[in-house]
Amino acid sequence: MADKTISRATPADAFRRARRMWLKGERIHLASLSDDLGIGRATLFRWVGNKDLLIGEVLWSLYDPLRLEAIANTPGKGVDFIVGVYRRTNSTILHFEPLRRFINQDPEYALKILTSSQSILHTRTVETNTRMLKEQVASGHIKPPMNIYSLSYFMVRLAESCLYSDIIGGREPRNAELEDACTAVRILLGGKA
Repeated sequence: MADKTISRATPADAFRRARRMWLKGERIHLASLSDDLGIGRATLFRWVGNKDLLIGEVLWSLYDPLRLEAIANTPGKGVDFIVGVYRRTNSTILHFEPLRRFINQDPEYALKILTSSQSILHTRTVETNTRMLKEQVASGHIKPPMNIYSLSYFMVRLAESCLYSDIIGGREPRNAELEDACTAVRILLGGKA
């Protein structure tokens, strides 16, 4: 007798499907996602919250490994280390084609998801950046001239202004502007330009 067990979708299936869709440049609609997974909309909402939260989790799933790789592959300590991680991470983001496509599809929505103070990506980026700064302070490698949380927040906002300058300022993001942001971060950390 054949096994008639039907495979049921899980929250992880919903996330993986949404991530694949986002990477391909497909718009994510929770109604069609729930239909694709063979589950009710209420179930999907219980699993992922809402579309903004789901896309935020997708973006974080792409950003966090990139950040960890930058930390692992950046030599040095103190100001040089922090600026190196900042440069490496943001340079990759600057040239990440799925992100550029996401921004071009709906710039206002993308800006909300990427930079809003309620954004998962923005909030977690500030939190993880703050932890990195605190580790460097605790190790005695830096003595920033300002509050660590404020410093972290300013660093993230500087990166966002460069990475999303096409939405914010109507000009294409450029490597040279990111280098200027790296110089600004170095100065904020108490280093020399």
